[in-house]
Amino acid sequence: MEVARATDRVNNSQKMVITKKIKKHYNKLNGLTLTLWGLAFKPRTDDVREAPAFAIIEELLSEGVKIKAYDPVALENSKKYFGAKVEWFQSNYEALKDSDGLIIVTEWNEFRSPDFKTVKNLLKQPIIFDGRNIYNPTQVRSLGFTYYSMGRDIVCRDIT
Repeated sequence: MEVARATDRVNNSQKMVITKKIKKHYNKLNGLTLTLWGLAFKPRTDDVREAPAFAIIEELLSEGVKIKAYDPVALENSKKYFGAKVEWFQSNYEALKDSDGLIIVTEWNEFRSPDFKTVKNLLKQPIIFDGRNIYNPTQVRSLGFTYYSMGRDIVCRDIT
């Protein structure tokens, strides 16, 4: 039983790694707007049970962050849980408009090769928190983004 409890603790703490990176990047979270792509526990499903996105959203909402969210399949199940606390979008690009940054939580195929120029133009700040390591850090940096990934210990900033 102790091993199972330890596994649960590790799994729950892993869900919060991305929020720690967000908190470290921004000095103040209250009043920010962040867009979250991917609500489902895994791609190609509407299952949101134990979804890391939910823990991330709850933490950010508690810090005063406005959340905009998009998922190709799991929107309806997510709406049942969060209701009007989150702003819901039918398009991943629509959700980006006037956001301070993008958080990738579920690795849907449609997120793997976005139009980065459009992403950059829609965001107030070109910042991506990639919780699934779906982007090449060198490529994203070369496009002018500040980029945070998981476990790579790389922060790429626009140095121009």
